[in-house]
Amino acid sequence: MKAIMLQAPGKAAVQEVAEAVRRDDEVLLQIRKIGLCGSDLNSYRGRNPLVSYPRIPGHEIAATVIDAGSNSDYPAGTNVTLSPYRGCGRCAACERGRPNACKDNETLGVQRDGALTEFISAPVAKLFRADLSLKELCLVEPLTVGFHAVGRGRVTAGDTVAVFGCGGVGLGAIAGAAFRGARVIGIDVDNAKLDTARKAGATDVINSKIGNLHDQLSDLTNGRGPDVIIEAIGLPATYRAAVEEVAYAGRVVYIGWAKEQVAYETRPFVHKELDIMGSRNAMPDDFHEVIRMLEAKRFPVEAAVTHTIAFDETPEILESWNHKPERFTKIMVDVS
Repeated sequence: MKAIMLQAPGKAAVQEVAEAVRRDDEVLLQIRKIGLCGSDLNSYRGRNPLVSYPRIPGHEIAATVIDAGSNSDYPAGTNVTLSPYRGCGRCAACERGRPNACKDNETLGVQRDGALTEFISAPVAKLFRADLSLKELCLVEPLTVGFHAVGRGRVTAGDTVAVFGCGGVGLGAIAGAAFRGARVIGIDVDNAKLDTARKAGATDVINSKIGNLHDQLSDLTNGRGPDVIIEAIGLPATYRAAVEEVAYAGRVVYIGWAKEQVAYETRPFVHKELDIMGSRNAMPDDFHEVIRMLEAKRFPVEAAVTHTIAFDETPEILESWNHKPERFTKIMVDVS
């Protein structure tokens, strides 16, 4: 069967690989669509320290069950998505019931081969089905990452939430906060992304290249600052801005992974008595909540997916994305 193989940094190709084999506790899936995200781009660039080569990428999945064996819950023809994470079951995070933060987590397409191929075999426990189109199913996993951050931030309908970054992950946080009834402020430097953020549930947007960010946030919150700030970019400047701009007794949630050290003025940590949290991956409840939101048609699916390509075009699109990342928000690959 065919797969997209990252052979080395900067080198991807269509390649023949061994046929997928279904194990007793697994379901054989035909991959229909795969979404590409920033981690796939970093893997292509050689900037993901968790990836070794060669590696098949792909963890945002829409698939159809081909063979479920004796499992009657997922008959052949059922369309599904799946959780791409695999915890060790032994580390401190797993023992606390938080396998999304497993010390030795293995994610499809990162620490182990992913789903940018024709068929895979996956554990039944990782599958999710819903009354959704293939395109919507393919968006579930990337949206769960933002939804998990919203949960970490304990967002309620009475909160004002600001989200730094309106790319794929940030849109998930915006949609998740809006789905809980919060007022949401989307912050980015790209007006097209801000337009999509409004469609995803942002009641206000700020282009941080235009005007003073502090003054605009202050105006929108009557001088208080947002109750919750979710950072979905991973830049030192936005890491610092989150603690500077959040309200007193507020919550800061970091999804973005800064690629360099961040120097802080620590006084706001104590003076504001902030809750500062990291957010990683997602839990099953996040998948169920995203599915409910998509079934309610509360997300701008067509606006969020900016490019749809054929399977064989993947190496070419990775190269284009590498050179002009600003042109792409969400790429979806039609596999079959």
